[in-house]
Amino acid sequence: MKAIITTPGQKGSVHLGEVGHPSGSGQVQDAAGKVTDPVEVEVVEVGVCGTDLEIANEGYGAPPAGREVLVMGHENLGRVAAVPKGSQLEVGQLVVATVRRPCPERCAPCANGQSDDCLTGNYTERGIKGRDGYMAERYLESEDYLIPLPSRLAKVGVLMEPSSIVEKGLMQAYGIQRHRFPWEPKKALICGAGAIGLLAALFLRLRDLDVYLVAKADADSRSAKVAKEIGAQLLDADQHPVAGLAKELGNLDLVFEATGVSAVAMAAIAATGHDGVCCLSSVTAGARTVTVDADALNLDMVLGNKLVFGTVNANRTHFEAAARMLGSAVRRWPGVVEEIISRRVPAESFQDAFQRQADDIKTVITFAGG
Repeated sequence: MKAIITTPGQKGSVHLGEVGHPSGSGQVQDAAGKVTDPVEVEVVEVGVCGTDLEIANEGYGAPPAGREVLVMGHENLGRVAAVPKGSQLEVGQLVVATVRRPCPERCAPCANGQSDDCLTGNYTERGIKGRDGYMAERYLESEDYLIPLPSRLAKVGVLMEPSSIVEKGLMQAYGIQRHRFPWEPKKALICGAGAIGLLAALFLRLRDLDVYLVAKADADSRSAKVAKEIGAQLLDADQHPVAGLAKELGNLDLVFEATGVSAVAMAAIAATGHDGVCCLSSVTAGARTVTVDADALNLDMVLGNKLVFGTVNANRTHFEAAARMLGSAVRRWPGVVEEIISRRVPAESFQDAFQRQADDIKTVITFAGG
């Protein structure tokens, strides 16, 4: 069976190779840790994100225990190929699989189905840390980690994993804020116009907010086109730096940071308005040093009643909510969500997917299941 494989820690080791067929891979564990018969899924396509590039180019990631190689990929879309007796899934059904699996200690969040909030850090992640991913022709998984999708999401279902992270952040922002005080947000700023930023814009427009995105993107770019179609405004970061947007746009009720640049993250916190919330969704790599006016930032956060929190990974609840939001977006803006997927590359040419091109947003790798 063909799969895209890497040896974590060895730069340039990514290649298209052969692995054993999943039907011979035995049983799996369900969410409760019980060994069970698996669902077999035929892969349609897998998205490529910054984490995949770090694994491919920087040697990031970890193979399964006792192995040296890792099957890559965590943003996935597939079709059910075979089911065990008693399954609620049907052969041919579209599904997406979650990414993180519980720690062996079964900490309180993991035991409650929330391994995205694992306390020990000993979780595994498919295609990233200690567990093979989805860049293969087929995979096996417990039904507990598979979310069925309607056929209308066939063209955009590969966006489910990033969508789940966005929706988790927004669900938490609304939940926390409305426990603090009456909160009816009107205006949102999104830092970054990549896949995460555009999905955040979609989901916030569905919530009827005025949405501004700030990014280094041309006025005729694919990102600008998507923003315009959904009624959001894209601002050029060079002409509209984040540090000045609070003054330019007025009180920002919600700021969603998705650039991966620590300086922007700090500016996003400062730009958040009174009684506002700032959700940090990007994982910043490197060793940048950023100088901030700590006294002013602390005073502003305290007197402004600001909330700042981070979101990463997501559990089944968030995936299911994201599926509903994606479905709503597809109905409201026909053809627009598909624009976020800028290129589809066959597995045999996977190297092209790891090379960013001008105006790329989300590149996906396709398999025979598509």
